[in-house]
Order: sequence, then structure tokens, then C-alpha cells
Amino acid sequence: MQDLHHVLILCTHNSARSALAEAMLNHWAQQLGRPFRAHSAGSAPSGRTNPHALTVLQRAGVDTAALRSKSWDEFTRPEAPRLDAVITVCGSAAAETCPIWPAGAAGAPVQVHWGYPDPSNAPEVEREQAFELTRQALGYRMLQLLALPWERLDAAQRRAALMEIAAR
Repeated sequence: MQDLHHVLILCTHNSARSALAEAMLNHWAQQLGRPFRAHSAGSAPSGRTNPHALTVLQRAGVDTAALRSKSWDEFTRPEAPRLDAVITVCGSAAAETCPIWPAGAAGAPVQVHWGYPDPSNAPEVEREQAFELTRQALGYRMLQLLALPWERLDAAQRRAALMEIAAR
């Protein structure tokens, strides 16, 4: 049996982008039989998953039962899973600060940034479409992650492969 690879996806509030990414990675990993488990968290969690995120995931047939907005502190505890990768998904807007995972934390996971604008900031009439497009984009990147020969890559190669996915 293959080792399970844990990926933590971070954003400030853990209510939209990181939750979408968690759900999509877990969905595709299960569909493809890949040994990955996604988690998401925020540096300042909102305490709820955005209803638009839940709607677009459910409409796409993705299970949302386990989604909840949580603090990244859960992943710094001794009982937390050993993380293989930490991916931040915050946008690059001047007013938005991405969480920075502490160096050396939780087994020194590979860290990369895949920035996405916050679909919550879209005008109300365009918001659901913004969430759907973000879900699709994140889902595509998660498929690319799952296609990597993860078990054959060392940490530097994993980071380079994840950075390449971000550059596409």
C-alpha cells in the first residue's frame, strides 16, 4: 500500500478558494485512486464555508460534507498529519495578505503559491460564475498535481513541479 500524501491548502479565511481546492483535490484523488488527502485552513478563519463555494461544488457532484473553515493551528499540533506540501491560493491584491507557513513546521513540507483572485469579491450578479470558474481552475491544477510521479520525486523536484503547474 502506498503512503498517503497530505497537502494543506491555505488562504486567509478558509471559506472559498482553499475550501474549493481541498474539495477538488480530495474528489479527484478518490476518483483516480491516488494516495492523496487534502486539507485546508486559514490564518484568520471565517468560521464558515462560503455558500457559493458549497453550491458550485455540490452542483459538480463533489462531496462537501467534511468542509469546514478552520485555523491552520490544527496542522501544527503533534497529532496533525505529516504534510508533504503546503499551497497558498490567495490572490495578489494589495489588500490581501497570504498566510506564511512557518519554515520547518510539520515536517518541512514543500511550499508553493498558486494565486487566485477571491471570487467573493466579484459583483453579486457575477459571483456564482466567479466561484464556478475558480472551482474549475483549481480542479484542473489538482488534476495536474495528481498526475505527477510524486513518489519518485524528492522535495526539490516536487517543489519545481508544483511551481511549473503554477506557471501554466
